[in-house]
This record gives sequence, C-alpha cells and structure tokens, in this order.
Amino acid sequence: MKKERKKHRVLRGILKFFGIIILLIVLFIGGFVGYSTYKNGWGWIGLLKTAVGSEVESPEELGEFQVLILGVSEDISAPLTDTIIVAAYNPITQKATLLSIPRDTFVGDSKLRADSYDKINAVYQKGGAEGVLEKVNKLTGLNLDKYMVISNNALVELVDEIGGVEFNVPINMDYDSSAQDLHIHLKKGLQTLDGEQAEGLVRFRKNNNYTTYSSEYGNDDFGRMRTQREFLKEVAKQTLKAKNITKVGKLVDILKKNVKTNIQNWDEIKEYVPYAVEFDTDNLEMDNIPGDSTRIPAGTGLWFFLADDTKTIELVDELFTKQNNKEIEEEVDESNTTEGSNATATKDTKTSSSTNNSKIKIEVLNGSGDKALLTEATNALKKQGYNVYKTGTTSTTHNTTIINRTGVSEDVTSDIKSLLGTGVISSSNKSSKVDLTVIIGKDYK
Repeated sequence: MKKERKKHRVLRGILKFFGIIILLIVLFIGGFVGYSTYKNGWGWIGLLKTAVGSEVESPEELGEFQVLILGVSEDISAPLTDTIIVAAYNPITQKATLLSIPRDTFVGDSKLRADSYDKINAVYQKGGAEGVLEKVNKLTGLNLDKYMVISNNALVELVDEIGGVEFNVPINMDYDSSAQDLHIHLKKGLQTLDGEQAEGLVRFRKNNNYTTYSSEYGNDDFGRMRTQREFLKEVAKQTLKAKNITKVGKLVDILKKNVKTNIQNWDEIKEYVPYAVEFDTDNLEMDNIPGDSTRIPAGTGLWFFLADDTKTIELVDELFTKQNNKEIEEEVDESNTTEGSNATATKDTKTSSSTNNSKIKIEVLNGSGDKALLTEATNALKKQGYNVYKTGTTSTTHNTTIINRTGVSEDVTSDIKSLLGTGVISSSNKSSKVDLTVIIGKDYK
C-alpha cells in the first residue's frame, strides 16, 4: 500500500507541475511526459523511465521556467491574440505566476499617429509570435524566449475531453456576434461548463446591452483577464484528477492539432519534473500589468491601455524576481561584510564618499545568466566602497534594474547607474534588509 500511495503521489506531483503552466502548456508539456510514460509502459517502472534520468542535482541549477502563452481567435480573417499571458514556474521556491497583458496595450512608436495596429493584440498579424514576444519583453523587461500559440479549438476540445470544468461564473453573460459565430449565454453561479461554454466564458467582454463586469471585479478587459486566469487555474486542478490520467494520449492529440510552439529541447523541461512533486496550485500568483485606459490621440482617437512603466517594473520585480526566484540568503563571506567592504574602500579609495558608500547595503542579483558579470558588477561596487550585503541569482532579464528600497538619495542611485554603465532606476515601498537591490541584466557588459 505504501508503494502504491507513493506511486500516485509522485504521479500527481508530476501532473501538478504541468498544471501550473496553465491553459494548454499544462497538457502540451504534461502530455509529452505522460505519452512517453505510456510508451514505456504504465506503472512505477514506466514513470521512472520517464521522470528519472535528470542530471540536475539541485533546482538551483535550473532557475525559473518562463513562457509566453498566446490565445488566438482563428474564426476571423485576421487572427488576434486576445489572450496574452506570461507564465512561470520556479522549482526552487515552488511558486508559479500568471501575468496578463491587456489586449489593447499600446506598443506603437507614435501616439499622434496611433491606430488599431498599435495594439499588442494586432502584432501577431504582421510579426507573428516572435513579434509579440519582442513587444512583451520590451514592456516587462523580461527576456522570454519561449512561446506557445493556442487556438480556441484546443480549449473547447480539452474541456469536453475531461468531462467539463466546474466554475463559478461571476456574472450573467449574454453576447452574440454573427461575424465571429460566437454566442455566449451563461448564468451567474457555480456550474459545470462544456467546451463551447468555456470558450464563451474566456472570450466574454461585454453583454449585448454593453454592460460588463463590476468595477470591484475588474471592468471590461480587466474582468475578462481575471476570469481567464481564474478559469485556467480550475482547468489545471480538474485536469489533474486521477480519472483523466488514462486520457493522456487523447489530450496529446488535441494539443498537436491546436498548439504551435518554438520549444524544441524537451530535455530542458524534463529536468523540472523531479522537483514538481510538492507543488501546490495555491502557490499560483496571478495579476495583470498596471496602467490606465485612455484615448490616443488624447480625447479623440481609439481606446488604448497605457502601461505604467514604473509600476510594471515593480510588479515584475515582485512576481518574477522576489517571489518566484532564488535569492541566495547567505550572508556574504568576510570580504563582503561591512568591515570587508570598508577595508577595500580604505585601500582603493580613501575618500569621504567611499566612507558614506559603506553605509549603504546592497544586494546584487544576477539576471544576466553569466556568473562572470555578477562578479564583475559586485567588485565594481565594492571598489567604490559600497557594502555588498549579499548576492544571488534571479530569473533572466534584459534590463539592469536599480531598486531603491529605503529612499536613498538620487545621487547614489545615479552614481551606481553611471558605475554600471546602464540601469533602470525604480523604487519600492516593500520592507527589506537592504537599501538597494541591483539586478544585473543582459544589457550589462
């Protein structure tokens, strides 16, 4: 019995991992492992053949898995990506993240000449998934390199295959579009949705009479994004039920037909499996980028969502840098202690400024993917007398960021930016043991 319980626990854990990447990345990746297990023969030995074989000794070697999920409406002549979600899983912290990007987000070059093609959901028409990936990276400061493009048909077939999904519909939904052959008629409340109803739920924005979600829930597109995230979480939970394990083969077939991705190296994904056993879907963080809706040009043009650059950086830092990444919390060795930093400052730069610098505690996180750059940046800061309180690693990011956590003077943050040769300066009101967090990005050379 113990072996049997362990077997099912491991199987549930592996499937839970695939659940956190949500929408259909759940099953695209999960299906790959499950299908390989199926070919190797169901049972404990088959699972071992599939899940074991990883050469990674600890989750620290893996870092965070990130992917851009795009939901495409293929029932119109010019497909739009009305669902844009950054998904991530960190095996070190056992946390996962879903960050939504409003479909009307402005990504154009000129607000004076803005048109509908300057909305992020239209980028796919000309630039494909790679074009959307580029815009999302610029918007968030992340360095995503993986994407999954999922058609509406995938969600419909998936939900039907697992026997429907129980979900608490937040409001009455009544919408019809003959152009899209879309008809949404759902009553508020807990119910089991079939595939067609699920598609309507995640695509709903406004009723025929133009009423929409409440301001408390999230108006218009914000309400839709919240419903999408909440529904996808339920899809993950309910797909992982034991009764659906034997349907892996069919789920894989659904995904092959409806998912396009640039993920080619499946060995990279396989390495995450052994660390997914303990994942709990309650550790799933969900949010959308901050900003406001407005007309562009002001007062006369189309409605756009303008992202708040500063708040977006702070949110990305909170979701992908602090909560879902590994920060090595070890106090630095003797050379990195305050006394060590003072000694270095005294030797290299005997100035009053270096003495003041030694009072400023800095954590340096490596988001460049290159350990040598972390060492270089740390040494540069120490040479100027700064107290490098601790160092660590974080998810890969393009932009070097300097986060002011205790309100140190602008002269100091500007000095550090000049010292590093690059950097986006932001602030955070979150309590911290350090004055500044410096995240070294790929732009640091």
